[in-house]
Amino acid sequence: VESSRTKMRSAVSVREGQGVVLLCGTPPRAGDVSFAWVFNEYPSFVQEDRRRFVSQHTGHLYIAKVEPSDVGNYSCVVTSRASSSPVLGSPTPLVLRTDGVMGEYEPKIEVQFPETLAAAKGSTVKLECFALGNPVPQINWRRTDGLPFPSKIKLRKSNGMIEIPNFQQEDAGLYECITENSRGKNIARGRLTYYAKPHWVQTIKDVEVAVEDTLNWDCRASGKPKPSYRWLKNGEQLAIEGRIQIENGALTISNLNLTDSGRYQCIAENKHGVISSSAELRVVASAPDFSKSPMKKLIQVQIGSTVDFECKPKAFPKAKCSWKKGGEQLHENERITLLKNGGLRIANVTKGDAGSYLCLATNQFGTAKGSTSLVVTEPTRITLAPSNMDVTVGESVVLPCQVQHDPLLDISFTWYFNGTLTDFQRDASHFEKVGGSASGDLMIRNIQLKHSGKYVCMVKTEVDSVASAADLIVRGSPGPPEHVKVEEITDTTAQISWQEGTDNHSPVTTYSIQARTPFSVGWQRATTVPDVIDGKTFTSTVVDLNPWVEYEFRVVASNKIGGGEPSLPSEKVRTEEAVPEIPPSEVSGGGGSRSELVITWDPVPEELQNGEGFGYVVAFRPLGTSTWIQTVVTSPDSPRYVFRNESILPFSPYEVKVGVYNNKGEGPFSAVTTVFSAEEEPSTAPSGVSATSLSSSAILVSWTAIPWKMSNGRLLGYEVRYWHNGQEEESSSRVKAAGNETSIKITGLRSNLAYFTAVRAYNSAGAGPFSATVNATTKKPPPSQPPGNVVWNVTDSRVFLSWEEVRAMANESEVTGYKVLYRTSSQGRVQELSTASTTAELWLRLQDDYVIEVRATTEGGDGSSSQQILIPRLASMDARGSAPSVLSTFTISSFLATIFSLTLNSVL
Repeated sequence: VESSRTKMRSAVSVREGQGVVLLCGTPPRAGDVSFAWVFNEYPSFVQEDRRRFVSQHTGHLYIAKVEPSDVGNYSCVVTSRASSSPVLGSPTPLVLRTDGVMGEYEPKIEVQFPETLAAAKGSTVKLECFALGNPVPQINWRRTDGLPFPSKIKLRKSNGMIEIPNFQQEDAGLYECITENSRGKNIARGRLTYYAKPHWVQTIKDVEVAVEDTLNWDCRASGKPKPSYRWLKNGEQLAIEGRIQIENGALTISNLNLTDSGRYQCIAENKHGVISSSAELRVVASAPDFSKSPMKKLIQVQIGSTVDFECKPKAFPKAKCSWKKGGEQLHENERITLLKNGGLRIANVTKGDAGSYLCLATNQFGTAKGSTSLVVTEPTRITLAPSNMDVTVGESVVLPCQVQHDPLLDISFTWYFNGTLTDFQRDASHFEKVGGSASGDLMIRNIQLKHSGKYVCMVKTEVDSVASAADLIVRGSPGPPEHVKVEEITDTTAQISWQEGTDNHSPVTTYSIQARTPFSVGWQRATTVPDVIDGKTFTSTVVDLNPWVEYEFRVVASNKIGGGEPSLPSEKVRTEEAVPEIPPSEVSGGGGSRSELVITWDPVPEELQNGEGFGYVVAFRPLGTSTWIQTVVTSPDSPRYVFRNESILPFSPYEVKVGVYNNKGEGPFSAVTTVFSAEEEPSTAPSGVSATSLSSSAILVSWTAIPWKMSNGRLLGYEVRYWHNGQEEESSSRVKAAGNETSIKITGLRSNLAYFTAVRAYNSAGAGPFSATVNATTKKPPPSQPPGNVVWNVTDSRVFLSWEEVRAMANESEVTGYKVLYRTSSQGRVQELSTASTTAELWLRLQDDYVIEVRATTEGGDGSSSQQILIPRLASMDARGSAPSVLSTFTISSFLATIFSLTLNSVL
């Protein structure tokens, strides 16, 4: 902050309650400045309010009524808008006099605006007004004419200043500042006048005008006061003469000559400003010339229309035009008009008007000519137009659009759907043009509801266009009903209401209601009253609901087209509780341990429990007695109850029934059924147990059935356990046989190994004691070597086979004979021939190919098979071969594919 103070200014002494003005004493102004005052020390600024005011016009500080707190030093701060550094003036002390307090007095206006103030258009006007007084005066503003202030006017600094932004003509007028307190009031008045610098409304532009023509240049500006105009040519004042006239800024020069060319300037001015607009005038002279604006070479029109020929050559001055056709001058008549712009118009055109038309353009500088050919065509007519149609969703329709047109013209077809051009590529799945070049038929496939609307066929040629429209109504199944609500709910019924949806151009005939629960498989049709809901009914009662189940409902509308989309589901609601009505099914029982009665049933599903607190009442009594024993099972998911008592005899019959209950009461019992108590396990072991080796992998275990009485229960069967030498008995394997069997074949064993086995009986109560242990040793395995060198010979229907003997190794079973397995290649059934030698003879019908293989037989089972051989179908001839040679001699691919895909499991 720059300081200009060199010494303290003289003190200002006032009484309390008196008004005071502290002068700023500003230095000479350098541009716009703003004022503020510091109280005692910088930067403690004086805060303006109703009592204190800093004028931005004078810079002085005005205190309307001095108070003791005002005592101190005051310094004026001046800030230039051009400089960011404020200048701090010398301090002025303010002191209170001791000779008393100032009494009340009326307002004295110390700050007021000029009596007349001119304001520029668009500027911001600020008027100040402040008064001293005791009490502190109230300041208000108004227009003398009584008009209200517009919203843009703002009152600032506790009404000490009025601000008018964007000053306009309507803001001009007389303004009043009213200062008032309890002792009186004073008014300051001042007039705001409006002015505006000139502003262009229309400027002049460069122009090119023909010699002998007239120039009209309009030059207009706005402003207040109204601007005056003057014209310059090439910088010199334009002299007014007979040809040159100026009126209200408009310049007119008639009968132009080449010397009038030049730079012209229009100047508009008032006392507030000057503006100018300049432009170039070129006066030109030339003969007619069609090179820049040639005539059309060809015009096509249809019979009966009107045609205009243009003839606008470049010419200065403007050329005069005449017309010829076929060398003959054209004159105006009822159909021919020679236009003022040089053009030619022919109305009600006929075929005879076709031909070449010549325009001859002339001015004083020369002549030019141009021509246009006229082709007259027949009008285009729609011979088969689309008609209104009524169709059903899913159908396909054709909207015809066929025309008759002039063969000289190319024709195009376009279709509009509801005002939008049809895009046949994007909508190819539904829309297609059909019918050839002279037809624009529209096919709509698999029509949908969205295809309802207006279709317009537009036919265009180079000279005309015709159109035809048709309305297409697509009828479909109804849309979804709306606002489905459950109005009332009981234990088995629900009152449903809904509002109708869209009928899609086919009235709704019936409604149906569907229901869904957490237990149902999707939505199911509900039973309603009435059973058939007609299309004018929007409420129905659903019946046969299950109590205490959460339901959702939806409604489906149908019309003659079919069923529509279902509505949105209703809110979930739960039916009221009720006594259960369905007892458990499949009541049965039996089994268990000694002294037990086991009773079982299928639990009742949750949707049939009808309420909370669901459980079962189990009742039973010995057959032939009258008193029921009852117990309660509280778990709704429980499927059984076991009654234990030492007095229960084994396998004794009991009558049993199971009922249901919930918090609302008891429901029905199931039908009475007979259930037996637990059986007694077998007490004796089977006798006569024996084990016999069958092969290298199987043994047969036999026994004598144990004596058994039905009063002891049902014998379920026998359990056989087995283990081999070197295996712990506790890790034995087990197999089971039915109660009526006395032997079992155990397979999958290891060869040449001793196996131990024991047998015991069992029933539902448990198993009895094991028999004594017996053993058997499995046979040695069959030879791994297959029969080799199989040779065959065919004579008529007899096939002779021979092969090499198979010799068993020391750890293999001895060969006891051989098996010959044979079948046709087209059948799967294998036949078998056993022989003790290494030869065999087969009688075969050789109408088909045969596949043959040979195996060795032993006590330990069959050995490996020889290589398969193929004997092909033969017709009245002898043949021979061996396994390898046959396959190479008769190379028939279809045989090979069959041979190697066959298996012989059926004879093993």
